[in-house]
Amino acid sequence: MSSSQPADETCKSQHITYSNIYGFSAKYVPFNADPSSTESYSLDEIIYTSASGGLLDVQHDMEALKKFDGQYWKNLFDSRTGKTTWPYGSGVWSKKEWVLPEIDSEHIVSAFEGNSNLSWAERFGKTVLGMNDLWVKQCGISHTGSFKDLGMTVLVSQVNRLRKLGKQPVVGVGCASTGDTSAALSAYCAAAGIPAIVFLPANKISMAQLVQPIANGAKVLSLDTDFDGCMQLIREVTAELPIYLANSLNSLRIEGQKTAAIEILQQFNWQVPDWVIVPGGNLGNIYAFYKGFHMCKELGLVDRLPRLVCAQAANANPLYLHYKSGWDSEYTPVRAKTTFASAIQIGDPVSIDRAVFALKNCDGIVEEATEEELMDAMSQADLTGMFVCPQTGVALSALTKLRNKGVIAPTDRTVVVSTAHGLKFAQAKIDYHSKTIPDMASRFANPPIEVKAEFAAVMDVLQNEVLSD
Repeated sequence: MSSSQPADETCKSQHITYSNIYGFSAKYVPFNADPSSTESYSLDEIIYTSASGGLLDVQHDMEALKKFDGQYWKNLFDSRTGKTTWPYGSGVWSKKEWVLPEIDSEHIVSAFEGNSNLSWAERFGKTVLGMNDLWVKQCGISHTGSFKDLGMTVLVSQVNRLRKLGKQPVVGVGCASTGDTSAALSAYCAAAGIPAIVFLPANKISMAQLVQPIANGAKVLSLDTDFDGCMQLIREVTAELPIYLANSLNSLRIEGQKTAAIEILQQFNWQVPDWVIVPGGNLGNIYAFYKGFHMCKELGLVDRLPRLVCAQAANANPLYLHYKSGWDSEYTPVRAKTTFASAIQIGDPVSIDRAVFALKNCDGIVEEATEEELMDAMSQADLTGMFVCPQTGVALSALTKLRNKGVIAPTDRTVVVSTAHGLKFAQAKIDYHSKTIPDMASRFANPPIEVKAEFAAVMDVLQNEVLSD
């Protein structure tokens, strides 16, 4: 079935939603369940795991969505991009039928997130890697400075719906965080007037990340543990109190994050890139990208999937170790060590099963980066005009290794996903360029040059540092 008129325009003057007309719906089901399983739950239920304790997934009524052909969905999504019509100006909610089809627009909490830049990394690609088709998806250019906004708009909107309709006694929303999740949760909860509760590992996140939930009015608990310890505590608390869990154990966030994959295809005029490289910590994001690409293929918008690469810091690399074993050995969590890529400093990721499923189904790869490698890659990228976070440095380092091995070819269209804004990690950049990081050469450091305020002294420096080049 196809139509030239966008569906939201069809229903604009009616007090019924497009989803009501065509039966679009979604529900929770056990992740990767046997096809014969009948276990499912309404999205209005507060539930985070299946009956067996496993992960849940949001399953859409694909048969209802397939009533419209791929070209229809392309036209619909393209017609909404860059507009201000509520809520479709959001990069997430422009795909509302594929995200949370049954929510009323009045319950949506959005900052028009998404629609982030897909930048051609021409100089870095050509001069550093010998590539002419390297792109960076700038998910960190967002409301709170990270890709977490994409998932949080969905989760907080659903909580807002539950509270407004009186469906569940939710008094607040809580999360454990390495920084970016708490910033996104706090901002969206503040916009909706919903209390936010944040558990943070003490002295393990940047001040730029810490100040965001504080500024947005969240109740911030700084705990003497790591992220995994915070995660355990928030799960125990939300099991006892009417506080909604916002971590990626909650599968609603995947629905927002998957729209970044759809956006990449849209920005390439619905052409599929060869590779997409994603930093991995709690590992919900790698599955989200797979899910977005897979939905586009299943619904006829594209005819193939890109290969995915999950890039981990060597100091927090449980997925990499599992991958290097050939997926054969039993998965074993690790004790994450301190890494400059603090947003992915997670040793026991909640979404490990999701990540393994995604990578197996797209012939994916896992690569790692040491502290020196990730900081060098970040700084080298900055010297070509970018300003990326350390997590993006991990992804760029992984790309460099795969190029050097010949796995990624010079002509392969490759997208590196930048997950956070570099300004959140300014101190790491300052330390690198100041050459104050122990046991790190900081090969691409560019410290300021102290010069006497005299014409001759300034001319000497310019002659040596600029004109001699």
